[in-house]
Amino acid sequence: MPDFGEIYDLYFKDVYKYAFALCRNESLAEEIAQETFFKALKKIDTFRGECKLYVWLCQIAKNTYFSYAAQERRPVHGLEASTGESIEDALLEEESALEIHRLLHRLDEPYKEVFSLRVFGNLSFRQIGALFEKTESWARVTYYRAKMRIKEEMI
Repeated sequence: MPDFGEIYDLYFKDVYKYAFALCRNESLAEEIAQETFFKALKKIDTFRGECKLYVWLCQIAKNTYFSYAAQERRPVHGLEASTGESIEDALLEEESALEIHRLLHRLDEPYKEVFSLRVFGNLSFRQIGALFEKTESWARVTYYRAKMRIKEEMI
């Protein structure tokens, strides 16, 4: 196992991006990322290597965000949209974005998270697949299905 400082340097930026994809708030994402590494440092001896270290860190970040959201009684970030335009274009319009957020919030997992990671977190399909311990193709198909479900609801 590398030195924890090396782990921090190697993964902090990616964990921050993941946290930002969840909460869409820079300062909160920074706080979640910091808390993630604090928790990881305390529990590093429990890491069994059954998944990639990056995946383990993102799981901690996700749980940290969900704990924060529950504590603040905030809904977990979701997304929704309007009519015939592409979802990506609709996000640019404030009114449409609110509708997309509502629809996204109603999606089941993993569709909700894959869509959020791709659209808001700007993660590649390869990164999303690795996060879920699946293939890049799985991430592409899951994203496509989420997008189609949102489009169906917009009609």
